Amino acid sequence: MLLSNSQHEEYPIRVISPPSFTGKTVWQALDIEQIGTASIRLHWTNQPYKWHINDGPEVFVVLDDAVDMHARQNGVEQVQPLALGVIFHAEQGDEHVAHPCGVARVLVIEHAGSV
Repeated sequence: MLLSNSQHEEYPIRVISPPSFTGKTVWQALDIEQIGTASIRLHWTNQPYKWHINDGPEVFVVLDDAVDMHARQNGVEQVQPLALGVIFHAEQGDEHVAHPCGVARVLVIEHAGSV
């Protein structure tokens, strides 16, 4: 899609519809953008991720379906249901794993190369 800016120059605009993205593998991502050291990626999954400890902050937005976010703090596991549109924010050192409730699409913003 091409649109014109105020100086009548053409530039490409990318429109992404999360429900239309289906990965070939679990947790496959569509790289949307990198801003500074942060990556912005759309993930598709129908299976849990893996337990991990964040090496930096992470913003996780449910764009399709729902996700149960399991988190451990001081050895105690808690589950936070994340409905469509809900934002999960983790800091460096937070331990968690996402369990989709069906086929989920999530937007993840974190340091490029993070687990």
